[in-house]
Amino acid sequence: MTTTLYDIPGPRTRARHRVYGLGATLAILALLGWILHLLFATGQFTAAKWTPFLYKGIQELLLTGLGNTLRAFALAAVLSLAFGGVLAVGRLSDHRLVRWVSTLVVEFFRAMPLLVMIFFIYVALQVAPLPALVAGLTLYNGSVLAEVFRSGVNAVDRGQREAAYALGMNKTQVMTYVLMPQAVRAMLPAIISQLVVALKDTSLGFLITYEEFLHAGKLIASNLDYDLPFIPVVMIISPIYIGMCMLLSWLANWVSRRQLRNPKVEAVEVAAAEPGSLLPGGPHQPRA
Repeated sequence: MTTTLYDIPGPRTRARHRVYGLGATLAILALLGWILHLLFATGQFTAAKWTPFLYKGIQELLLTGLGNTLRAFALAAVLSLAFGGVLAVGRLSDHRLVRWVSTLVVEFFRAMPLLVMIFFIYVALQVAPLPALVAGLTLYNGSVLAEVFRSGVNAVDRGQREAAYALGMNKTQVMTYVLMPQAVRAMLPAIISQLVVALKDTSLGFLITYEEFLHAGKLIASNLDYDLPFIPVVMIISPIYIGMCMLLSWLANWVSRRQLRNPKVEAVEVAAAEPGSLLPGGPHQPRA
């Protein structure tokens, strides 16, 4: 049996794919084994290097840094969504000047490196670390989300827009009641994926002395008196960062699967046809 895109693999092809998979698995395991060997050889799992993390002060410093990271992310996420929505509306505007200004803002902040924006706001404008970090994340991620919103609205079938205008709706009503509800369903996974990027970029805050999670790890490592103090710190911080990003990525995948499996479309019950419901002049329609 074949499909329109490819032929289903035969026995030899499946066997070859199993060999490829086994080889890739062995290569990954060998790489992990080599990394573990290096860690054990340099004494990274000795009790002396992990005992400091049992101290209450270090645990509180890590928790404070994690809380600051989540606070910066929450502020940046909300403001990015709002800023992106405003820019998307501007890019979809019928007024040429508004459309050009919105396009210029979107393209400028998308092209500007995020770290440069954060440093400019922090150093040149003399803004505090948290507002500087949030402002940089908002400007960059909001500009990216503006394109996501605009693409989602434009992806809705043109007939939906034309039918709404034919019913006498104005543009605001068409956007609010027709286009956006349908576009949001398609945009939601991409929005959450962009929020994953914003979460990872909060780690840039340590460069402007914002006491987020990575900055807390740097402070801990700089005060430990043994060799290679950064490796145990990284081994603690990295899984937490990866776990938070994976949680958001899982949420994006779950939303995508839910939208495909269970679209929110209500069925309309249609009454069964009866003889009296035929067209005028039909065989069962009584004549005047």
